[in-house]
Amino acid sequence: MKEPFLTGRRATVIECLIIIALALVPLFVTFPYRVNIFLSWEGAWRISQGELPFRDFGSPLGFAYWLVPAFFFKLFGPSMISLVKAQVFLNIIGGLAFRSILRSVGAPVGVRVLSVLLYVLSYSFSNFWPWYNNSVIIFQLVGLAFLLCSLKGGKFRWLTLFAAAFFTFLSLFTKQDGGGLALLVALGILGYHSLVEKRWQELAGFIAFYIAVACAFILPFIPYGFGYWFNHGQAPHSSRLAVKDFADEILMGSQWLKFYFLLIILLLVPALRNWKGLWKNKQQMLFILVTLGMLIEAALFQVTSYTPPDNNIFFHSFAFAFILTYLGSLLQFKMEDFKPFVLAGLLILLWWSGTFYKYLDRIVARIFPPAEITSTGGENIITRNTFMINLDTTDVSTSEWIFSPIPVFKNIYMPPSTVYGMDRLLLLPEVKTKGKELKLLNLTELTPLAAAMGYKEEKGMDIPLWHHLGVGMFNKQLMEYTEKIRTQKYDVVLFEYAPTLNNFFPFALRDELKKSYRQVDSFLAPRRPTNATIEVYVR
Repeated sequence: MKEPFLTGRRATVIECLIIIALALVPLFVTFPYRVNIFLSWEGAWRISQGELPFRDFGSPLGFAYWLVPAFFFKLFGPSMISLVKAQVFLNIIGGLAFRSILRSVGAPVGVRVLSVLLYVLSYSFSNFWPWYNNSVIIFQLVGLAFLLCSLKGGKFRWLTLFAAAFFTFLSLFTKQDGGGLALLVALGILGYHSLVEKRWQELAGFIAFYIAVACAFILPFIPYGFGYWFNHGQAPHSSRLAVKDFADEILMGSQWLKFYFLLIILLLVPALRNWKGLWKNKQQMLFILVTLGMLIEAALFQVTSYTPPDNNIFFHSFAFAFILTYLGSLLQFKMEDFKPFVLAGLLILLWWSGTFYKYLDRIVARIFPPAEITSTGGENIITRNTFMINLDTTDVSTSEWIFSPIPVFKNIYMPPSTVYGMDRLLLLPEVKTKGKELKLLNLTELTPLAAAMGYKEEKGMDIPLWHHLGVGMFNKQLMEYTEKIRTQKYDVVLFEYAPTLNNFFPFALRDELKKSYRQVDSFLAPRRPTNATIEVYVR
């Protein structure tokens, strides 16, 4: 019998090459300053400086999100590119965890390799920066991989069960909605395992480990207002659990999710005819539970974590692996052979070409420049590029953005206005004369300025990590900041005015700044579109 193209060893090599090679791509390119990346920077920067969450700053999230970026700040120094390196590491870990999950549930080798390719292209390749909606899923995948390994048995089953509980809790301590769903998926798998094996030790052990890890992370911070800051539905936090929101999103949208769910149910019809046999087939049931669990999680996660809109696309690779496995069994074809494997791989590349074509587009544009539109007889020429009139006169195309000489912003380009504005800020008399004694309140996205300028940030239980009113801070902190500005506690205040965002930085503080301080400068904020302004105030 002829040996298939994809042997186990060859498949492992290809999978590792896909995961690692595509994860390393960000290290060889430059980036525009990303919207909201200030939050990844600020938590990682403070923790890397020895500050403790909740004692030195408040956050509605757990601090697991910043552990890896803070570690990379220690390794490579505090700079924006260190955040990219941290995400490279997370993408590799996430890819290996996904591969491990598919191995544990018995996905055929060819399906597994193709699913890894799809996972990387559809989910991790576009995640160049650490973000909590991405980190929460990566920690979940690592926890799920350890959990499935533990359920296989063996002498390390309790160690891997502890690791499963540890990373599943890190998921919760990164973001509550995704982490809570991760816990439910894990408990569902353990519940099935307990019923089919008529043994409850693993379920009890996981719960005990999870509680122990939670206590180790939470109890030390109870005296520092943890119950006020950590968002578990209590005031002043607002709930995102609205039945109508779920109904609207799932029933009016979610076309891919519903399509996958329908196809999976149809593929399961033959197996359901012998449902008792299916129930006892542990590996097959785990595959079903993992796939349906991730689809349901994705359906809910897209509502509770609504921005950016593609937070939940991890579900594609799970559904694809399951569907291709069952189709291969029903139609008697194997993806381990060379021709079907290569053909399927090319089709996946075509399916998700948008993730990499945006980088190739720069080359294509040079080889095939767009044709100039010439008008004859004064006719109005309408094309796909001219049928709309752009009324935004403030927008600055990223093609015009430039690099800043400030070291923490190395390889990161921003609007010229932002770069020159920061240069002027560093030359302010208050900044040059005060040095490290400068009292500066930074209500902008340019949080790396603390590392660049060397000033000391405020610390304390009532100091929010970021200043989005109703999300990162609340009315109590708004009143305290208002009083500090009224009494001119700060030498310099930077305020980002984003009129189209709902109190992204509290409008009331800007009103108070207009009364109590003097505005000496303004420049564009580093976001797309460039519809926000950073204002500089001094006493």
